[in-house]
Amino acid sequence: MASDQTLFHYCLLTLYIIALPTWISLYFLQAPYGKHNRPGWGPTISPPLAWFLMESPTLWLTFFLFPSGQHFYNPKSFLLISPFLFHYFNRTVLYPLRLSRNTTQTRAFPVSVAFMAFGFNLLNGYLQARWVSHYKDDYENEELFWWRFLGGLLIFVVGMWVNVWADKVLVGLKKQGDGGYKIPRGGLFELVSCPNYFGEIMEWFGWALMTWSWVGFGFFLYTCANLMPRARATRLWYLEKFKDDYPKDRKAVIPFIY
Repeated sequence: MASDQTLFHYCLLTLYIIALPTWISLYFLQAPYGKHNRPGWGPTISPPLAWFLMESPTLWLTFFLFPSGQHFYNPKSFLLISPFLFHYFNRTVLYPLRLSRNTTQTRAFPVSVAFMAFGFNLLNGYLQARWVSHYKDDYENEELFWWRFLGGLLIFVVGMWVNVWADKVLVGLKKQGDGGYKIPRGGLFELVSCPNYFGEIMEWFGWALMTWSWVGFGFFLYTCANLMPRARATRLWYLEKFKDDYPKDRKAVIPFIY
């Protein structure tokens, strides 16, 4: 399995290498979907279909890889991968269904952006699934495993609740009035512009603790590089669109900090 180990190491290195360019590029140029949608990025498809297709590798690739891992018969490996799969079942299946029911958008998601996201999810899905099912080497350390898993799981669950709740609020706003954008109110929306991103950052920080690995930390780092610049741009978008009606003391994504 030397070739697989080499592939794994190069993929992990790639995950770290792309984090900084992602942060820098998204600081100046936002991916053109959602609030930042704009023409000039080629053919588009419906947002629900785009989310389903580009997030799907995290599910089918995990199920494909797990049986070949040396920890396939270890119940802890299945327990550990469960939060990852639970998040991506929501993102791949449930979230697109909510979008399709509650919005009037038809063709607004660039295929080029969906393709890039698909590629990242192939890379990341391979790394996370292969680490948990094959390369993780401390399952037998009972006490440390359970402390890390339970502590990280608590953070993950809170973060996912925030993420799902905020997504539900944002999608629900599209049902009101003429379907245009409105100022979100209530809960964490009173503190930050993007509690959905804050929740997702929390999730993958919890995941990094659960896996206790460079693989998990790399995913957390990339999540910050991807979502924090977008949250900043979203806050600026709200301020430009709603002027003095938008609370200027709201942070972008992390309460009281950023």
